[in-house]
Amino acid sequence: MLEYRAYEQIESYLNGTMAAEDKAAFEALLHSDARLAEQVREHRILLQEMQKYGQRQRLRQQLNNIHRELEPAQTTAAPSGWNILWNRHKQTLAVAASVSLLSVFGTLWSVQQLKAPVQQQTVRYIELRREVERLKKNQTAIINGINEVTKPAAPQPATFAGTGFAISSDGFLVTSSHVVEGADSIMIENKAGIKYKATEVYRDEIHDLSILRVTDPAFQSFGKLPYTFKTTESDLGEKVFTLGYPREDIVFGEGALSSTSGFENDSTAYQVSIPLNPGNSGGPLLDDKGNLIGVISGKQAGQEGAAFAIKSAYLLQLVNELPATSNVGPLTLPKNNALSEQNRPQQLKKLKDFIFIVKVYN
Repeated sequence: MLEYRAYEQIESYLNGTMAAEDKAAFEALLHSDARLAEQVREHRILLQEMQKYGQRQRLRQQLNNIHRELEPAQTTAAPSGWNILWNRHKQTLAVAASVSLLSVFGTLWSVQQLKAPVQQQTVRYIELRREVERLKKNQTAIINGINEVTKPAAPQPATFAGTGFAISSDGFLVTSSHVVEGADSIMIENKAGIKYKATEVYRDEIHDLSILRVTDPAFQSFGKLPYTFKTTESDLGEKVFTLGYPREDIVFGEGALSSTSGFENDSTAYQVSIPLNPGNSGGPLLDDKGNLIGVISGKQAGQEGAAFAIKSAYLLQLVNELPATSNVGPLTLPKNNALSEQNRPQQLKKLKDFIFIVKVYN
């Protein structure tokens, strides 16, 4: 019922029938609710396509009516009747043909515009997957070669996949869902070489996020997390940084928030000017004070320094949905930021024990 009322409000807003005071309140809500803004954008596109479809249907009906009038004239031999009919309808036919051509080209352009974000999104994420899959295939080929020579076969090592980071002290962490896609088992390892077995407890493929839980009997606690989760939008030009595992050693990257939206105004993501590699997927994006503002999701192929991160608001939403969708109680998220007064090297020292290599076994 709430969802239906929300769509009623969206349609009223887009149709211009919303009262002025309601419109002001609704627009204020759009600035603070990224998911609502995304729904409004999608609904606007839907209405535009429906209007274009209606125009095409009306044009088709008009042409059918003219065609029915032309049919009797075609059965008569007298050219004068055809000329009369042509003179009567030539202007309408010319306009109809022009509108038809414009409609066709307009529809093709709209479809291409709608497909472009999806294609770019696919290119951006598939680029990472391709490189990760290449690593997997290379390692598998090496192992298969060893297995043919040595019997019995040695256990298959984990495939290097990506990065994850703790979101609560009691064993929960987050990574990109494509990092652990298809995994039979998962292992996490921090900078100090401490390793734990983990399992995926919740997945949000739309936002490319997965929540993992440490299941290793030896695990006790991550300890007190030094960072907190930012609930408001970050500003354009803010300094940001990330830590991750594009290789076996942890790597620091720093840049700026270059856009408050992702590709084609995707309101669920930020764009940042940090060069990234496949292993960075799932790593944290933090602001200058050490507040977590996003989760690294990928980069745009062919454009160095154009990387994207899912906003922390969607991670928090995922955490809130967790108790209702899986056999997990509410998570205790960190409330105090111990990084805000630290310089960058001190921040990194505190962070490194809470950021993990995520390795998968297939």
